[in-house]
Amino acid sequence: MGLIVQKFGGTSVADAERIMAAAQRVVKTYQAGNKVVVVVSARGQTTDELIDLAYEVSDNPSTRELDMLLSTGEQVSIALVAMAIHALGYPAISFTGGQVGIITDSYHTKARIKNISTRRITEELNKGTIVIVAGFQGVDADYNITTLGRGGSDTTAVALAAIMKAERCDIFTDVNGIYTADPRLVPEARKLSRISYDEILELASMGAQVMQSRSIEFAKKYDVPIHVRSSFSDTEGTLICKEGKEMEDIVVSGVTVTKDEAKITIRGIPDRPGQAAIIFHELAKKNVNVDMIIQNTSANNLADVTFTVSKKDAKEALKTAEKIKEEIGAREVNSDSKIAKLSVVGIGMRGHCGVAEKMFSALAEEKINIQMISTSEIKISCVIDESHAERALRVVHHAFQLDKIPSANLVTHH
Repeated sequence: MGLIVQKFGGTSVADAERIMAAAQRVVKTYQAGNKVVVVVSARGQTTDELIDLAYEVSDNPSTRELDMLLSTGEQVSIALVAMAIHALGYPAISFTGGQVGIITDSYHTKARIKNISTRRITEELNKGTIVIVAGFQGVDADYNITTLGRGGSDTTAVALAAIMKAERCDIFTDVNGIYTADPRLVPEARKLSRISYDEILELASMGAQVMQSRSIEFAKKYDVPIHVRSSFSDTEGTLICKEGKEMEDIVVSGVTVTKDEAKITIRGIPDRPGQAAIIFHELAKKNVNVDMIIQNTSANNLADVTFTVSKKDAKEALKTAEKIKEEIGAREVNSDSKIAKLSVVGIGMRGHCGVAEKMFSALAEEKINIQMISTSEIKISCVIDESHAERALRVVHHAFQLDKIPSANLVTHH
């Protein structure tokens, strides 16, 4: 008898009908002879509504109290799912993160899991009970309730699957799996039957809202297979797993575009050693996360440095850049928030050349100008004007013939 961890996202438990459907899925897995641990998110838009409520009563709510408030969303869901399973005639019990011993650090609203005690879950599973755990939350060493940040229920589910050595972790969501591109923007995007941990980490870091990247890091470290699938159909989803030899035959697995970044340029920097260190030290002090960086030397021993940051950090980054300009005697600071980052990802890139050429040629043919480029072993990203984002995504998807990936690597499109 295997152990399966199943996670249901907010859309999967949004109303009574969907809660019953989720309960029926859980029971089906249980009837097949498995022990089942279920992790549940807050229903629908509950978390956003609770955040809005907090800001209605305070301009600067305490992060401790914010965690106390936000954790109630999952508590509602777990109780309702347990009741739905009872109504189907099966034993179930719900627990908060703290009740099952999910211990985190004390960084409220973005806590990290430090330890999980599985004693209580194991006792209930051994009695034949289905265990339902609130995602997204834990407690610190002083029993303060903490939350794990956006997408934290994924991390809860994968962490439980890892520590309990589950056969796999099923992530039920409102999409049928992981696609070669966002199917809402590229209708001919195909669904992948499998993708490696490294590829999905790159896609997650570049704005593909499939899984929280911390949950993938957990899965990779403990080798937990994750099956991303739809709550609303029985179609096979996408398996996230260790890379296999056959996966390397596909050069590019996915293309993604994000408009969540801004570009800042400091011009006319005196070209001497240590200037870049000063710039990025000051940004790091302000907790600004920098993504892409380009430095080019211009005439008269002056250099320009351009970097990208997330839009939410742009205001702070711009303020810091203006301050740095005065300190180091640079000429001016420019910013541009109308940019998009287009990326191609694939573990097959390691053994194939010509990927950059194909990507850049496709953009050149469409007269789409490239402003910045960054690469890793399995990724190429470039910054383009935001107005070209969707067109560039479709053009590059077509250039790599991702709508024609061999059927062995695909499952039927929904």
